[in-house]
Amino acid sequence: MSRKVRWGLLSTANINKALIGPIQASPRSELRAVASRDIERARAYAAERNIPKAHGSYEALLADPEIDAIYLSLPNGLHAEWSIKAMKAGKHVLCEKPLVVSMAEFEQVEAAAHSAGVTIFEAFMYLHHPQTRQALEMARSGRLGRLQLINSWFNFFLPPERSANVRLNADLTGGSGWDVGVYPNSLSITMMGEGAPVEVWAQQTIGESGVDVAMTAQLRFASGAVAQISSGFRTPFREAVYLVGERGILYIQEPWKPGLAGKESVMTLTDLENHSESIITPAVDPYLCEVQAMEACVLDGAAPVVSLADSRNFLRSMLAIYESARTGQVVRL
Repeated sequence: MSRKVRWGLLSTANINKALIGPIQASPRSELRAVASRDIERARAYAAERNIPKAHGSYEALLADPEIDAIYLSLPNGLHAEWSIKAMKAGKHVLCEKPLVVSMAEFEQVEAAAHSAGVTIFEAFMYLHHPQTRQALEMARSGRLGRLQLINSWFNFFLPPERSANVRLNADLTGGSGWDVGVYPNSLSITMMGEGAPVEVWAQQTIGESGVDVAMTAQLRFASGAVAQISSGFRTPFREAVYLVGERGILYIQEPWKPGLAGKESVMTLTDLENHSESIITPAVDPYLCEVQAMEACVLDGAAPVVSLADSRNFLRSMLAIYESARTGQVVRL
């Protein structure tokens, strides 16, 4: 293999634009191809974005011997199928979140990864970013004291009339929980460092298309610590994280896409004497961070930052959230 990771885009989804620049900018990556089920669409897409090759089917991209890694940006309900096909074709996979939407799918993806001997990880770009890694170090080192509570949320406004949007499509596993709720869910599990929660309570608001347009959940962990998370499509944009410990509170004002706009990111640490300290992280594109993580896996043999064990815990929690919201009952994992 060359000393660069040669990438292919499996679909022409809008989210691709976040990865195209970082892949093309990274000295250890090359963006070589894009696939669509419409060859003319693929060719136009490739020409506009300076991508050398266009394929008129997903299968053709997977058969391309000049491709090492796939960025998979299909709708949620198709992630398992095409991740497995990509891995069976010997491709490494960066799969958009959520990796899969059922435990049966997860087991199949995990088995395919082990059989093929390739890397696959879930595209939580924020988990790769230096700001998040520093927050995690502070939580793990005891600087905040024992974590007692995490509050986090991710909401934006998606008008009901945009019913064609994949996020509102029940047949493709849309919904605010699967779209943006996976961020506070994954962060809470990562920061607690205890695996999946032991108990989950949730409630949802179902919108016109049959998917949740608001989801609120409380996760209780084995230590007794609690995470309260929310997501939704029916409020103005809002995001934040509070990590509340016995000795300090860390406020992360831009948790999910720090550095994306080219500006440094700021966290605020408040101690028991109510003294505040600003913690500055220089501007780094979080999507570049996950591209570099794949490079490290493929070229250097590094372990993924977001392991399949992590993704299993994220999924178990999300499935419990949806079950609790559906039944109105507390779910014990």
